[in-house]
Amino acid sequence: MSLIVSGIRLPFEQADASALEQARRQCGLGKNQVTASRIYKKSLDLRHGKLTKVFSVLLDTPLEERVLQQKGEGTIRKKAAPLQLSPGGEKKMAHPPVVVGLGPAGLFAALILAEQGCRPLVLEQGAPLPERDRVIKDFQDGGPLNEKINIQFGEGGAGAYSDGKLTTRIHDPRCELVLEQLLRHGAPPETALAAKPHIGTDLLKGVVTSIRRRIQQLGGQVEFHCTVTGFRREGDRLKAIVTDKGEIPCEVAVLAVGHSARPLFRTLAEEGFALTRKAFSVGVRAEHLQETIDRGRYGAYAGKAELPPAEYNLSWRQGERACYSFCMCPGGQVVAAASEQGGVVTNGMSYHARDGRNANAALAVSVLPEDLPGSDPLEGVRFQRQLEQKAFQIAGADFAAPVQTYGDLREGRVSSRFGRVQPTYDRGTEFADLRQVLPPFVWEMLLGAMPRFGRQVPGFDGEDTLFTGVETRTSSPVRILRGEDLFAPGCQGLIPCGEGAGYAGGIMSAAVDGIRAAERILEEYRPLEE
Repeated sequence: MSLIVSGIRLPFEQADASALEQARRQCGLGKNQVTASRIYKKSLDLRHGKLTKVFSVLLDTPLEERVLQQKGEGTIRKKAAPLQLSPGGEKKMAHPPVVVGLGPAGLFAALILAEQGCRPLVLEQGAPLPERDRVIKDFQDGGPLNEKINIQFGEGGAGAYSDGKLTTRIHDPRCELVLEQLLRHGAPPETALAAKPHIGTDLLKGVVTSIRRRIQQLGGQVEFHCTVTGFRREGDRLKAIVTDKGEIPCEVAVLAVGHSARPLFRTLAEEGFALTRKAFSVGVRAEHLQETIDRGRYGAYAGKAELPPAEYNLSWRQGERACYSFCMCPGGQVVAAASEQGGVVTNGMSYHARDGRNANAALAVSVLPEDLPGSDPLEGVRFQRQLEQKAFQIAGADFAAPVQTYGDLREGRVSSRFGRVQPTYDRGTEFADLRQVLPPFVWEMLLGAMPRFGRQVPGFDGEDTLFTGVETRTSSPVRILRGEDLFAPGCQGLIPCGEGAGYAGGIMSAAVDGIRAAERILEEYRPLEE
């Protein structure tokens, strides 16, 4: 039997190996009653001005669960058995299942289907990563924007250029399966131990490419530069995916487009699919010196070589609205993430080493459905686009981003110089008044949140904290409805999935939703016959 013993705390200076012994004693086990033990998860607790290491330990014991004794404050649970996937459906597919999109949801849906012999066909409007890298590099260096190949679109989706953070609030056994596959395809071993795991943009690209090649080795196909333009139905059943290269007949498909697939959202609405508004968030990228965040989080421990670059997770709520940090990138940079002409979009990324001078994160303010006029389910897309276009115009109409220090935003004046924090946004910046870009409820929430965040992380509300606008793609403003059977109402066979469909919020949860979509197909259909 394998046990997970969590909540084990050690002083920062104490050796990690002590956690193994403490876990054994907490279970009331003798040394000869433990056949194997290892650190399962490790994190740092920075509360109360003292730095503490917190562990979960995995113990193997031949004893039955009923004889275990629990001592101390931690918890003991039996480790769940690995998730077993196998085809169980009886229906025959005349055509391979189609997966639309090669972001985390589509990638894992296709991988599971391929491993079960279904030989999926993946359609991706963007490019494979080597080509995608070249196109993005050209844009970062001042070249033209490619609306189909950019930081939003292409192999790996938007997540391939955002640090590869795997933190999630969902507690789903499929998370273990996702992590196992990422490790199998090249994620560094320490990813498995971190309570807030990340891979890094530089390493994640190789992991994504390895998974895609595995799909192809198992008989799946990946069609790049292929844009979905519609769906053909007979009655209430899916019959074909319509693309710019022609129709592709299929009985079942996973629609795993990202939350920036705006033309496809409009197509779905025009073709009568059920869409609804959902809450989303907009804001800015906030940059600090990483050493400021290290001091604010680690205090007297800051600068110790064994400590990783410090992170933060901040939130403040006023009524129904929240301002919170999102996609925090220690030692990272702010990147140009536009996918449409005439709009500025920012995102953040960092490499595995997280060794850049600055830290950055989105400071996002919630936008509620009732904030938007009319009844169009795509009104949120229109709202995002208006902010992006304002940012584009106010910063010179060449994809430079508007920037302003926190002190100047608070005082209502355009910045004239940078302080210690220099911008990392790769298309250049222009000083501007972000009050002219963001709605009042957004910048007012930002100003209300900053002193509160500064009390949690001293230095966070420094006068020279740099805001770069705009961050609009935190999540989808649209939900593509699906029933309890996961199929879209009125289109049996089509499964809306992942972040773009409004059912996930990050790499891990999107991958889990992709697995769930693949499981639904396997429940109903048997693998393709040779």
